[in-house]
Amino acid sequence: MKEKLEQIKSAVIHEIESMDSLTKLNDVRVAYLGKKGELTAVLKGMKDVSPEERPAVGQLVNETREHIERLLEQTRAKLEAAQRELKLSREVIDVTFPAKKNRVGHRHPNTIALEEVENIFVGMGYEVVEGPEVEYDYYNFEALNIPENHPAKDEQDTFYINDKILLRTQTSPVQVRVMEQGKLPIRMIAPGRVFRSDEVDATHSPSFHQIEGLVIDKNITFADLKGTLAQFAKELFGEDTKVKFRPHHFPFTEPSAEVDVTCFKCGGKGCRFCKGSGWIEILGCGMVHPRVLKMSGIDPEEYSGFAFGMGLERIALLKYEIDDMRLLYENDDRFLSQF
Repeated sequence: MKEKLEQIKSAVIHEIESMDSLTKLNDVRVAYLGKKGELTAVLKGMKDVSPEERPAVGQLVNETREHIERLLEQTRAKLEAAQRELKLSREVIDVTFPAKKNRVGHRHPNTIALEEVENIFVGMGYEVVEGPEVEYDYYNFEALNIPENHPAKDEQDTFYINDKILLRTQTSPVQVRVMEQGKLPIRMIAPGRVFRSDEVDATHSPSFHQIEGLVIDKNITFADLKGTLAQFAKELFGEDTKVKFRPHHFPFTEPSAEVDVTCFKCGGKGCRFCKGSGWIEILGCGMVHPRVLKMSGIDPEEYSGFAFGMGLERIALLKYEIDDMRLLYENDDRFLSQF
């Protein structure tokens, strides 16, 4: 028994002296002192030792265990100290080195375009108003003179939550809510996110942004509308920009028009950007339909007004000469870092 204990002690000392990691050190502890370890096996064999020798053998076993545990603890402390020194030597900070450049984000091209449009209209005395993105069918369609059988109300074009609630397809409902308050005159723009059931491609997305404007006052005419949008176009695209109004149809305005501006790349001469026409379409507009005024509690005999609407993404695409709307939403840093 004594010889066995000496062999165990000698083997442990030899293994510990060649130890180079804490993991291996733990393996040695388990191999000799664990439940199935060699020293534990010796203790289990004590029953075969005669009663006279058992005290002396037991003391020897305990001394061997204590010796092994002391060696393991000393070696563990030594390995931890060496490991700590190595880590400190590798993580030395040279305070004379220049600091890493902190990458700070910046505004999205949509945000830049929106702020520019808002600043132009706020400078004209307009108020910026927001409204709910989840809207009632009444405000999104009925109050805007869009009848029950209108194609826009089809589920293939509009995201319905139930038969009375939907995701708004335009920011015009904000205009109706403001008109219902009865605080006249009104000069407002309503920017915000809208939703339509479109397939994603270079010019369409099921979620995009609109900016719609509304003016209600006494003696408002189409001439006021033309002058407002002409001034807006000059401030947004340049002093030499001209506007052209083409007759169109919108249920909530009468008369209605589409508005084009002279191409700011070629000055109206015709180029690839404007497809040779010299003109670029930017928005729709018109005089507020008397029926819309009446449904909102405004007397169309006393008040009149005009409304206009534009796609924010379209403005951004035109200003920055981007040919694919999807680039605005893909979060590609190579693209966004250009703005």
